[in-house]
Amino acid sequence: MSLLEIRGLRVNAGGQPILKGLDLSVDLGEVHAIMGPNGSGKSTLANVLAGREDFEVTAGDMVYRGESILDSEPEERARKGIFMAFQFPVEIPGLTNMELLKTAVDALRESRGQQKISAADFLKRARSAAESLGLDPQFLRRGVNEGFSGGERKRNEILQLAVIEPTLAVLDETDSGLDIDSVQLVAKCVDAFQSESTAVILVTHHERLLNHVVPDFVHVLSDGRIASSGGPELAGELEERGFGWLESA
Repeated sequence: MSLLEIRGLRVNAGGQPILKGLDLSVDLGEVHAIMGPNGSGKSTLANVLAGREDFEVTAGDMVYRGESILDSEPEERARKGIFMAFQFPVEIPGLTNMELLKTAVDALRESRGQQKISAADFLKRARSAAESLGLDPQFLRRGVNEGFSGGERKRNEILQLAVIEPTLAVLDETDSGLDIDSVQLVAKCVDAFQSESTAVILVTHHERLLNHVVPDFVHVLSDGRIASSGGPELAGELEERGFGWLESA
């Protein structure tokens, strides 16, 4: 049984069809890269997986660990181990990174039948994750994304991934707006997260992140469907030739 099975998914946004019959199967231990031109449905797929309400699923199903999650609220999906790093992370004044992360970790552990993490163990985990991303540990005491630069917001999303330790990570263009050094740091943390008990769906426009996080599968979306799938070499071909040849084919 696959960790995630998407079957014939059709989704509207603003009354317009965006996904038009998408099929995707993701197993534990796998990294799937989703590529494609603007407007092809990449971010729509990520947001629908996370349970964002302003997208309307008109057909198909999303089955996670053998159960449909179509009717699950975003917080239910998070408790099941689904995590999303947003393309445009929002600012949450008044809530510190530390408070957000501790609450999220405790909620996920509770859903897994585990005890809450001790304050000492949590602090050790959070500081280690921050340092691996080149962030000062004092970063944890700041409001969530409050006054952060674009790069800091993106690294903060990966900090959440590293500390929360979900099962399925959906990363929506986490590399956009990052300089080369930041891309390498993010890739290092994604690699550290990935294991035989986790899976990653990585939405990206460019090959540069995939030079550091080598995917098992690359899928190219075009007009709301997967137009082509292959190994990591497909990303290199897209970088050289663009998407036009694939859309024509």
